Amino acid sequence: MVVEFADSAKLAVEVNRRRNFAIISHPDAGKTTLTEKLLLYGGAIHEAGSVRARRDQRQATSDWMELEKQRGISITSTVLQFEYRDCQINLLDTPGHQDFSEDTYRTLAAADNAVMLIDAAKGLEPQTRKLFEVCRLRKLPIFTFANKLDRPSQEPLNLLDEIEKELKLATYPVNWPIGTGDRFKGVFDRRTRKVHLFQRSRHGSKMASETTLDLDAPELLELVEPDVYQTFRDELELIEEVGSELDLEAVLSGELTPVFFGSAMTNFGVQLFLDAFLDYAAKPGPRTARTGSVDPTHEHFSGFVFKLQANMDPKHRDRVAFVRVCSGKFEKDMVVTHARSGKSLRLARPQKLFAQDRESVEEAYAGDVIGLNNPGAFSIGDTIYIGPKIEYEGIPCFSPELFAYLRNPNPSKFKQFQKGISELREEGAVQIMYSTDEAKRDPILAAVGQLQFEVVQFRLQSEYGVESRVELLPYSVARWVTAGWDELAKVGRLFNAMTVKDMWDRPVLLFKNEWNCQQVEGDHPSLQLQSIAPLT
Repeated sequence: MVVEFADSAKLAVEVNRRRNFAIISHPDAGKTTLTEKLLLYGGAIHEAGSVRARRDQRQATSDWMELEKQRGISITSTVLQFEYRDCQINLLDTPGHQDFSEDTYRTLAAADNAVMLIDAAKGLEPQTRKLFEVCRLRKLPIFTFANKLDRPSQEPLNLLDEIEKELKLATYPVNWPIGTGDRFKGVFDRRTRKVHLFQRSRHGSKMASETTLDLDAPELLELVEPDVYQTFRDELELIEEVGSELDLEAVLSGELTPVFFGSAMTNFGVQLFLDAFLDYAAKPGPRTARTGSVDPTHEHFSGFVFKLQANMDPKHRDRVAFVRVCSGKFEKDMVVTHARSGKSLRLARPQKLFAQDRESVEEAYAGDVIGLNNPGAFSIGDTIYIGPKIEYEGIPCFSPELFAYLRNPNPSKFKQFQKGISELREEGAVQIMYSTDEAKRDPILAAVGQLQFEVVQFRLQSEYGVESRVELLPYSVARWVTAGWDELAKVGRLFNAMTVKDMWDRPVLLFKNEWNCQQVEGDHPSLQLQSIAPLT
């Protein structure tokens, strides 16, 4: 009995010190830079942007895929784990580019919190709004970081107003900027009532030097221009008189966003954000399974696969399943049950992930993300567990908007082509569909954006040695037939749609536009269509 109590007590302590979050943003808002600086202040790297190959230093980038380096964008989600203030932090870095938003949707399914990064000059942008809605559907706590204050920016009050009006989300500024652009001097931390004046460092490769003063310190008037100081005091008085109060329950329910101002490039305000985040963020909580809610301190281990990635190490042609631990304690070499197949699996080589780098992990707890070698056993959304059966709700596929046949011009590469398509499909790089016409065996790529096609072709060439050719199809809308093939057969031939099947052999109708889709729905009211793939 004593041993069981000790184990449960340790489990509660370990879960309590976990923090898990995803960063969402529009492209070019500075997400990779902010990620890098959080690692710098978290002690996971020693110098931002370092490429020195010392053993005690890691390359400070989460963009590891070759095409990411060539294009300067994030294409695939990565996981970065580090310790800070006795907390185990799991940072889920997501693609900012809208063409890879489905990878972000899946990653948000594994997140307990979201950090919404906005460019202070541009404010809310389309991709930010789109990803915010996904966070709202999941009721994730949302923290806002207004970035690039060291450049010409919108008025801070205008940024708050935009968030409140457009997203219907209350705001609470945790800190307040002193100046903007080349007159940005630092921030006032409302938690400690201290002013932090920062000294600019070249490219922000090191932690920012700062001077900490009381709000009414006489030196402040000497260090800040009079007009900048007066504007700061006027705005601070306004937000403290008429602004929202800090309500942690509202934060945790996704109804109020703590707002931070700073500059990731120059490190202004990054550490203040990280410290406040650890105090305010949601800890790992219960997850919904088909049989009910599962508490993170449940005695048995369980987790689900939210991402698959092939060839993270090109030398070994590996395949890694990213697993979010949901309950209990994970241990190396444990035997788990694979919920979908019912088979037992020994998890012999679990890995702690740091972008492309990995190291063996002995144990993990709810909120952690581990990497498992995947020889083809896992699919996105799969549950693994110990003890009584647990099966978490699946992760849906969202409606693609571009479709194209993928041709293999070299028949001698047939096996490599099929292997590449199969593995890229499994990891969710793109949705794959097939024509119901048996004479047409080429796969149909179904994507959110054009860049996904380019990534598939690039990876087929670089990772599998296969050239390919894309032939676009004239469709922009996909709808799954809710009742399946039998219901579709009753309708008969449809003249304004192409019938295909997805990877689960379910019927999907492709339409040239929304009008064609609505016309078919009007002509056949019994035919129920949905834009999100049914959960498997």
